[in-house]
Amino acid sequence: MSIEVGKKAPEFTLMANTGEEVTLSNYKGKNVILYFYPKDMTPGCTTEACDFRDRHESFKEVNAVILGVSPDPVDRHKKFIEKHGLPFLLLADEDHKAAEDYDVWKLKKNFGKEYMGIERSTFVIDKEGTLVKEWRKVRVKDHVEEALQYIKENLS
Repeated sequence: MSIEVGKKAPEFTLMANTGEEVTLSNYKGKNVILYFYPKDMTPGCTTEACDFRDRHESFKEVNAVILGVSPDPVDRHKKFIEKHGLPFLLLADEDHKAAEDYDVWKLKKNFGKEYMGIERSTFVIDKEGTLVKEWRKVRVKDHVEEALQYIKENLS
């Protein structure tokens, strides 16, 4: 499945940290911040999650829901949420199907080693389910504020 700004966002159903299945279409009528990140409890991912946590109320004010997705299992998501007080759902994409649908499952290189993993990316999906903005190869610093500004200026 190809993903393209201006087209319907790929549908998915993933298990959330709450133990319930979450489907993208459940959020019709709300703006969705869908962010893919490599791994719970790592420095960059923790910073990004805490930045979203700290701006959570501001996203709610513009009718936006935050959903974080990584290949980590639900149990690890629960620990990550408890440790950092995250007020939004984290979704387990253990078979990386959603990551593949959003084209963020990539060959990565680290210290000369090659492996498949998540390329940190954020997608904004509008109230109708259309992908309206994407950021790929995200740098964590100031990213959450940039995403919030985009929604304020374009979708609220």
